[in-house]
Amino acid sequence: MYLCCGDALYDLFLTSPAGSGDGAGHAHRASASRVALAGDVGGSPLNVASGLARLGNASGYLTKLSSDLFGQRMRAKLLAEGIDLSACIDTDRNTTLAIIEKNPDGSARYVFYTDGTADASLEVAELPGVLPDAVRVLHFGSYSTAIEPTGTALEALATREAGSRLISYDPNLRTMVVPDMDMWRTRFDGFARAATLVKASDEDIAELFPGTTDPETRFVAECFERGVELAFITRGARGASAFSSAGDEAHGEGVEVEVVDTVGAGDTFQATVLHWLGQHGHVAPAGGGSSIEGRVDLQGCLTLALRAASIVCTRAGADLPTLTDLADG
Repeated sequence: MYLCCGDALYDLFLTSPAGSGDGAGHAHRASASRVALAGDVGGSPLNVASGLARLGNASGYLTKLSSDLFGQRMRAKLLAEGIDLSACIDTDRNTTLAIIEKNPDGSARYVFYTDGTADASLEVAELPGVLPDAVRVLHFGSYSTAIEPTGTALEALATREAGSRLISYDPNLRTMVVPDMDMWRTRFDGFARAATLVKASDEDIAELFPGTTDPETRFVAECFERGVELAFITRGARGASAFSSAGDEAHGEGVEVEVVDTVGAGDTFQATVLHWLGQHGHVAPAGGGSSIEGRVDLQGCLTLALRAASIVCTRAGADLPTLTDLADG
């Protein structure tokens, strides 16, 4: 089983203003001040869990899950996706909300509401004492690794399980939630020391290592110095690269598609990489340790992950592809 940990929020997509007005002053102003919102379950590691389930894998999630209206819908959606929620902790705290507005190029702008919310309140004492043997991979990422107290709790879990299970990490910086870059760098250091695999976008790398002549080279070096075995860099439409601590590397161009939006593209890439590693025998069985098994065909892995990410870009929101979608590509 793949167990993803962290963010559990509702994405509310900002659409066009409701009503176009009739040209009269107050009517036009009133209509322009109203907006329509279209909502769906979101959160970076939660998207990864969904992507893994859609690709036919046993997938679970660990978070604090609200009993409010959004939390009830979230639980129903995740169960419908076939995601195991037995590791989740129930709470009456409100669900985190993210307001998303799409830019003309399909990229997205976010505003997060996280004050005292469910997924931002996980404590170390609430972590499961023992994980089932079936859990072979743990994935962490995004604001839940930096916001407190959840960040401390998740880092403690990653550190505790390092050496016995494959640890996957995507910093996926959300500085609008946690603006303190020193905190993000501290968390990168801690999670990278526990991780077997790290994936980061070129934008996140530039923020983590400002003023560096070649931040991507430094990112890969920093990963390997901390014991990471596989490092991936995504660059949006410009493709991605993969590196192994054994000295192998691969590079792939982005797949040209008509972009609807880019929400969930990085999470799709991550889920597909983890799926590919499992399908090709690179993930150790229960109790087999955290190291990547055998030599990885980085080019093959990269090609599939880029194709999967291109598919989600043709859809509205984080509607991750299935095995059938990939087979049809």
